[in-house]
Amino acid sequence: MAARKKKRKTKKWSGRVTRESDALDLKKGVFTLNDPRKIAASLKRSAEQSHRRKADPYRSALSMLTFYINRAGKNLPASRKKTLNDAKEELKKLFHKNKPKKKKRA
Repeated sequence: MAARKKKRKTKKWSGRVTRESDALDLKKGVFTLNDPRKIAASLKRSAEQSHRRKADPYRSALSMLTFYINRAGKNLPASRKKTLNDAKEELKKLFHKNKPKKKKRA
């Protein structure tokens, strides 16, 4: 008799985290938008409306965006990565988190 292997689901844990996390209730397709401002605005809206988040709205929104970028990894085209990183900057602006950068001493 041949040994039978159990079939494993090919679903990734990161997809489950995105769906079931206590971080945010995200609008469907938010990370597929092409405008960084729209991505940031949607994340901000979701973070402020969510009662499931554990941190403040800014941290929750930024964490979810960073999580998505990190999990996509090498599969994320450079243009898409730029758009998502630009969305990080827009998120900072929306939450008034822009701090002047300190100059390095020589």
